[in-house]
Amino acid sequence: MRVIFFGTPEFATPALRATAAHAEVVLVVAQPDRPKGRGRLLAAPPVKEAALELGLACMQVESPNAPGAIGALQALAPDLFVVVAYGAILSPALLAVPRRGAINLHGSLLPAYRGASPIQAAIADGRATTGVCTMWMDEGLDTGDVILREEVAIGPEETAGELSARLAETGAALLARTLDAEARGDAPRTPQGADGATVTKRLKKADGFLDFTLPARRVHDRARAMTPWPGAQAAFEGEPVRFTRIRVADGVADGVADIAAKPIAGAVLGTSPGGGLLVACGEGALEVQRLVPAGRPEMDAQDWWRGLRRPNGSAARFTAPRAED
Repeated sequence: MRVIFFGTPEFATPALRATAAHAEVVLVVAQPDRPKGRGRLLAAPPVKEAALELGLACMQVESPNAPGAIGALQALAPDLFVVVAYGAILSPALLAVPRRGAINLHGSLLPAYRGASPIQAAIADGRATTGVCTMWMDEGLDTGDVILREEVAIGPEETAGELSARLAETGAALLARTLDAEARGDAPRTPQGADGATVTKRLKKADGFLDFTLPARRVHDRARAMTPWPGAQAAFEGEPVRFTRIRVADGVADGVADIAAKPIAGAVLGTSPGGGLLVACGEGALEVQRLVPAGRPEMDAQDWWRGLRRPNGSAARFTAPRAED
């Protein structure tokens, strides 16, 4: 089969390699180079770098739905599109180009968590399992018939970055099986039901703000979901702080029991036996082990707290930053 592969981030690179091993990839389409890092220098997306390593032609366009782009893809006479986290919606006119249709690899068990951030949403909701599936693309948002699916457990401390890396490999293997089935002409089509259908949104910086008035487990799930991007964060005395390693505290140390009896959400209750800081939540507490203060490198939470010289349980506490921050 002649395949045009659409993808952009690291999540899509295992899928590109699997596609190249099971079909003839005549072109890779990726988003344009974007500024990256503190220097804001242009950097190629991971899929472009993988395409070059594999010796595959790569096209980068702002909109693959433009008439010129559609014409260029039609000229290649593809049998199939394979789309993995490309970063743009394909128009009906573009989806009509491949002779055998378009297949998408999605990071959830559809119809749950359609849309742009399925992995983060599953973790934020406290799910114990998620998965990947392949589907035939239609004009809707992740509404096409499912081909194959595979369930995956979510670790209790696993972040979105860690889970994404695992799902990328699982998804690549599932995509390989899907391509083999389509080559034989027996790739299944299972319509999605309406029960359990949910839609996720594209994440923005404010989605990483933590609300410590919620129960500790929910705050922890939110923090895991927003790591590494946009980052789990809060403000302390008006300055942003990003949390890089936290967990739900099993209990409170003897020395902070009195403070913890009537906690102020977001207040530091004291140090924990595990070497972190106990931070009060609406129910229970979190143990913050590592964090990144504004303008400083990542450090142990206890070292940061000692440097501030604030009393435990004081009015100074972690709060959600204002949206404009």
